[in-house]
Amino acid sequence: MIGRAAWILCALLCLLLLFGNLEGVSRDEDRVLAVAQNMEAAFKRVEDYSCDVGLTCYQEGVEKQRYRFKFYYKKEKKIRVDFFHPHPGLTIFYKDADKKATVVPFRSLPALKFQLSVYNPAMKTLAGQRINQTDMGYFINFLLINLKKVKQKESAFYEDEERVEFLLWALDYIKERSLEKYRISISKKYWLPIRIERYSSEDKLLEVSNIKDYVLNAQIEDKFFLP
Repeated sequence: MIGRAAWILCALLCLLLLFGNLEGVSRDEDRVLAVAQNMEAAFKRVEDYSCDVGLTCYQEGVEKQRYRFKFYYKKEKKIRVDFFHPHPGLTIFYKDADKKATVVPFRSLPALKFQLSVYNPAMKTLAGQRINQTDMGYFINFLLINLKKVKQKESAFYEDEERVEFLLWALDYIKERSLEKYRISISKKYWLPIRIERYSSEDKLLEVSNIKDYVLNAQIEDKFFLP
């Protein structure tokens, strides 16, 4: 009789722990959704922005390549990327209306240029990300979509006066097929990401992006986005 009572008590404790964990995940999902909505609202007020990006790509958990570049964006999805490493002097221009990117291999020789489709393999990162998937508007939409349709397997949420950090389970950024995990840090000054860590479902590190020196609404002229 005592053994049966102990078994029942143990089962009840397990259920309490399970439901407590589910409640915690649900609460963190609500917090992350609120952050994503703040980001969406803040980005609607952004006419243009620039930032410095350091991107490190990994294969099988081992560092494969590092990139360093300056990213510029202006509505309606005009993009310019000035590379410093590993292709110093290379600039890519993109306008969403064209669906093509213009590549200038050397900024000192602006007349030397050629166009490529955004689907050309040469226009993708090691992970397969296209240039029209690189702006923060796309990233915010990615957050909102996955918060609605992907069940969160675990959660973590941290907040202080300057930033918010959280975990997000999402379908992969490229083909929306594989489940991946993202650890994301958001600046509360701009409501934009300052660090994004991307992991496989097996918890292998795939990418780390460090983003800094945001400048918002600097009234960048349209000609700056013309090759």
